[in-house]
Amino acid sequence: MNADYLPGCLESVLAQTSGQWECVVVNDASPDSSSMIAHSFAAKDSRFKVVDMPENVGLHRARREGVYSCSGDYIVFIDADDELRPRAVEDLISRLETDSADILHFGIEVVGEGVSQPVCEAFEDNVNRHVDRLDHDDLLKAVFSAEGGYIQDWRVTQRAYRASLLRDAFARMTTKRLERAEDCYEFLVIADCASGEITDNNIVALRYYFGRGVTGTSILERETFESHCAQFGACMDAVRAYANEKDNTLLFECAEGANEKLGDFLMNDWARRLADNDRRASLGSVVHILGSSVVAAQLMRLSRDAAYSKLTNHETISERDVCIEWFRMGEEVVQAQAEGNVSKISKFEEYRAQARQHIADLEHLSGWAEGTECHSPSLIMQSEYDAQAIRIFVTTHKDVNTFHSAILQPVQVGAKRPRKRLLWAFQDDSGESIADQNAMYCELTTQYWAWKNIKAEYYGFCHYRRYFDFSPEHHDENPYGEIMDDFIDWDSQKRYRLDDASMAKEIAGYDVVTTGINDVSLFPENYMDLRDHYRRAPYLNIADLDHMMAILREEHPDYSVDADTYLSGSKSCFCNMYVMRRDIFFRYCEWMFPMLGRFIDEWNPDVQCREMLRTPGHLSERLFNIFLIHEKRVNPQLKTHEMQCVHFEHPERAISLRVDPSDSHGLPLVPVVLAADNNYVPMVTTTVYSMMCNASSSHYYDVVILERDISTRNQRTMRDFFERFPNMSLRFVDVGKIIGSYDLQTNNEHISIETYYRFLIQEVLAEYSKVLYLDADLIVQGDISELYDIELGNNLLAAVRDIDYLGNLNMTDGKRMSYTKEVLGLKNPYGYFQAGVLLLNTHEMRHLHPLNEWMEIASGSSYIYDDQDILNAECQGRTVYLEDAWNVMIDCDGRFKKVFSFAPASVFDSFMTAYEKPKIIHYAGYEKPWKPGGCDMDAVYWMYARQTPFYERFLGMLYAEQVSVREDIAQAKEEVFYRLTTPPRAISEDSPLRSMFDGILPSGSRRREIAKSVVRKLRGR
Repeated sequence: MNADYLPGCLESVLAQTSGQWECVVVNDASPDSSSMIAHSFAAKDSRFKVVDMPENVGLHRARREGVYSCSGDYIVFIDADDELRPRAVEDLISRLETDSADILHFGIEVVGEGVSQPVCEAFEDNVNRHVDRLDHDDLLKAVFSAEGGYIQDWRVTQRAYRASLLRDAFARMTTKRLERAEDCYEFLVIADCASGEITDNNIVALRYYFGRGVTGTSILERETFESHCAQFGACMDAVRAYANEKDNTLLFECAEGANEKLGDFLMNDWARRLADNDRRASLGSVVHILGSSVVAAQLMRLSRDAAYSKLTNHETISERDVCIEWFRMGEEVVQAQAEGNVSKISKFEEYRAQARQHIADLEHLSGWAEGTECHSPSLIMQSEYDAQAIRIFVTTHKDVNTFHSAILQPVQVGAKRPRKRLLWAFQDDSGESIADQNAMYCELTTQYWAWKNIKAEYYGFCHYRRYFDFSPEHHDENPYGEIMDDFIDWDSQKRYRLDDASMAKEIAGYDVVTTGINDVSLFPENYMDLRDHYRRAPYLNIADLDHMMAILREEHPDYSVDADTYLSGSKSCFCNMYVMRRDIFFRYCEWMFPMLGRFIDEWNPDVQCREMLRTPGHLSERLFNIFLIHEKRVNPQLKTHEMQCVHFEHPERAISLRVDPSDSHGLPLVPVVLAADNNYVPMVTTTVYSMMCNASSSHYYDVVILERDISTRNQRTMRDFFERFPNMSLRFVDVGKIIGSYDLQTNNEHISIETYYRFLIQEVLAEYSKVLYLDADLIVQGDISELYDIELGNNLLAAVRDIDYLGNLNMTDGKRMSYTKEVLGLKNPYGYFQAGVLLLNTHEMRHLHPLNEWMEIASGSSYIYDDQDILNAECQGRTVYLEDAWNVMIDCDGRFKKVFSFAPASVFDSFMTAYEKPKIIHYAGYEKPWKPGGCDMDAVYWMYARQTPFYERFLGMLYAEQVSVREDIAQAKEEVFYRLTTPPRAISEDSPLRSMFDGILPSGSRRREIAKSVVRKLRGR
């Protein structure tokens, strides 16, 4: 209790407009004058009651004592440094007596003391946000689980309770001392005992003084923080114990969610409230409470956020910055931990990748990447790499995923511009190098660079997609001796023991480690020997191999017998992958590189095609085997070891994080996401082009295409085309890894799997809190930045009401209304929105459901409109409705009259007004501009499409469709005449012919529409 503020607090109680109150003051053995002040109020007014604790028992037990000392019907907790507003008691009693809820969450007024007004306003907006009535389960989820979105806080001081509820709840609680986060535990039990909660922020009952007393921003001594760690740990233990005692699945989930949030709070305190020299010393206390997996992930989160803060403020970076220090700490913690929790480690890897990218961006801004001086990895790994006795260099020419390791050290090879350098990798053009000859030497430029510039005891080499398998298990191989795997991630690192400890243990004691020795005579091609293997390679010339062998025999005649042994045999290791002791490696380089140099001097590279230019690299694979055969022959004591080779098919970084901050030139960023496959490239290009033609030049547009199969050629064509817009970036993100792990199907033939990509946005663009999503069959005529600037508050998304769906709701058969209420569970069916244009609050979407939950909901969906139905069901009540002009659907097959006109009159009138001046035209439905016969407003589409580089592709599609239509007409005529006699009227819904008709002519198909037109002609209509 704080004696300085207590009088003001108690005076605020006396000032209540209602006299129906008692005030119980619990003095927890406070050493100041608090007890005397409280008793002085009690002496003047009998409604004050003072409870003096004989010893300090902590906040939880003191609060418990206060509950048991109350005699009223309702209870409100108030801290001594806050005050009640004059009408608090009157308003709270009035609302509680007219509502059956056990808990009333009320509004607060935030008054800053030493805290800026913007911070106060942001805090007030957050704690006073509107939440609908919550029953028991929804209340627990809303406060404690990711499923509920953490949309409500657990502050016990911003609520009024039925006294009977609190007496029941506190009777179930532990009697142990709890402080610092005790309200998390207390409210978990209270919520579990309650029937539900209502929120009424119009009742502003409390005046909260932000900055008084102990705040969340004051600096802590190390001993105080470590005491806080113990207090957090006690509360987390209490949360777990309560959930375990109740043995309830929901409570288990809520307990895990509560403790995850407490971990966030504790690590935020560690980062913000400890002096720099106390953080590392206190890290062990946090690990003891949270566990090493959680702390490692949290450190990477803090590193990422600190680096991003510097980026947005255009600050420079140094080796002493906390973002680098915390990154290194995270690496150390995860190195020291055992198996741990895989999901937490996965979170660590996600945050690590983001932090590494942001730090690299900072290095760009700091000027480290300019010119040709940037040849070392980022500061975050340089010292760790240099300290290794074993250094295995991973050759790459592009941005790829890498394993968490200090032994595996990436090297970027080949020609590169400063802005294209990978700042997390070494560069093969530093020091003495042959980087300019990478087209011929391939991965050998890494080996040459390491030979000339690096000190180590062991030198090893592999590729960005091929690694050694250091595990003791034998894994299945393809016919060419490679283990085929998908992705470079934490699971594959564990599977193949690509951690530093396992690699060092496996290499120790050997002179040379190679990939497995393969027998080419067992390959599917049945090669006779290794000379035959070379001769039959499509881009290799056997004369080059003979030339190389002539050089070898001339310069090293003692190797002739080894060359003959190798070429006449059938066994070889491939890929130029090996690990060697320093003396052997240097002897190998001194032997091989001069011979290759002479070969190139006597060769004619100028006449070779791109693949044939790689001949020296291919020859080196043969030279390596000859060298190894020779070493084994002349040194029988040589210790060699073979290991399997793992080939990762998708090493590329799957998630592109954000545009380079320097590219946006300080303009506000507008992230726009579209989804497409390779066949839809012309359409998505047209949509983006129309958008940029009408976009404000005062914004920068980060356009992201989610895809799985768009060809490199098409990506390049699109990038070249959009270079005309200086305020735009275009990125392609391969989401195959994410989407491929779920069983996704659609129930409408006009909807593709790409429709589910909307759910991936919150994960792919994790650095944005708001993202604009557009379908790829749109023409954008409005300024998209105006749409992006619409405020969402804590709502999940903004969208346009779906007039097609609303028209179906009013059909007299009632089927769509029944589906909407019973299947989708919409409380307001007429709030259903169309998902082709969405402004997403990705921050809140992540809180509502993590990605895996969205995708599980989508898997095996039986909804009519798949993800659109899911979004409507999950986001109801938290949607901002856009003006109709932002998503105007065309009149496909006369649906304005057939369907739209059935929508509520105000909705239809608003739509028709927007139709006259649309900001976005949506070509939704089976009629498309690029299909025969055209469609409504197709002239607008072609105005943009003909200016794209894919116009001829559009024309080809039209021709192909016309041919297909002619074939379908013939087939439809034949089937209709065979199956049907000419009826006097249309086939009714209950006709027995309907099922037969549906079977041969599926609803919505082109064939059905053709057949319908044929039948109409037969009837003379």
